[in-house]
Amino acid sequence: MRFSPCVIFVLLAGIFAAMSVAADDSHYSEKEPSRDGTGKVYMGREISQVVSQHAIGWLERRDREGEEKPSLVIEQLELKADDVVADIGAGSGYFSFLIAPSVPEGKVVSVDIQQEMLDFIESKKKLKKVANIETHLGTIEDTRLPENTVDLAIMVDAYHEFSHPKEMAQSLVKGLKPGGRIVFLEYRGEDPSVSIKPLHKMTVKQVTLEMEAVGLEFVEVRDFLPIQHFLVFRKPNPKS
Repeated sequence: MRFSPCVIFVLLAGIFAAMSVAADDSHYSEKEPSRDGTGKVYMGREISQVVSQHAIGWLERRDREGEEKPSLVIEQLELKADDVVADIGAGSGYFSFLIAPSVPEGKVVSVDIQQEMLDFIESKKKLKKVANIETHLGTIEDTRLPENTVDLAIMVDAYHEFSHPKEMAQSLVKGLKPGGRIVFLEYRGEDPSVSIKPLHKMTVKQVTLEMEAVGLEFVEVRDFLPIQHFLVFRKPNPKS
C-alpha cells in the first residue's frame, strides 16, 4: 500500500505530537489515589484534590485573621506602591483585597482557573469600589500571565493542588520580571501538630526541590505564622 506525501506528513505529525505529549508528561507518575489525593505524583509528592468554588465561605471565614495572621503576611511581603502582584489560585480573592491597598500605583492580578471564583471577585470589587484588581482566567497548565510583567507572585495554600505543577511553575517564571519573587504560604508539612490533611501541607524541602527544578533561586523561609511556612524564591536577574 502506498501513501501520498500529504498522508505521510499527517501520520508523522501525529506521531511527533504523541511523542511530545509523552515527553511533557514524563515527569509525572500515577499511583492508587489516597484519601484527598488525585493519584498523580510529581517529584515524590502526590497532588491533592482541588478546593472548589463551594469553599468560598471557608476562605472568607471571619476567624481567618486570628488563625493565619494574613495582615502580618502583607507586612512581610515588603511591597512597593507600584508593584504588580499576581495572586495565583486567588480563590475568593481574600488576599487580593488585602494586598490592593499596598500597591495603589500598581495592581493585583487575581488568577484562578475557576470562573465562579473570578465572578465572585468581580462582584466584590464593585461592592468595595476597588479599582486596582484585575481578574485573570488561567488554565491547569498556564497562568497566561504576560511575559516579564510581575514583580511578585503569591500562592496561598494553592500550589499543592495544581494538577500540572511543573508547567504552572514554568509559566510563573515566564511571567515574573527578572529578579521578581514568588512567595508560597503552605501549611507546614514537617509539623504533625498542624491539623490539616497531609496532602494539603508541604515541607520546605519539597517546595525547594520543585522550584529549583524550574530555575528559581531559594531566598529564605520565614516561620512567623502559627501553622504555615512563608517561603520566598526569586527569578534570577542576569544584570544583577
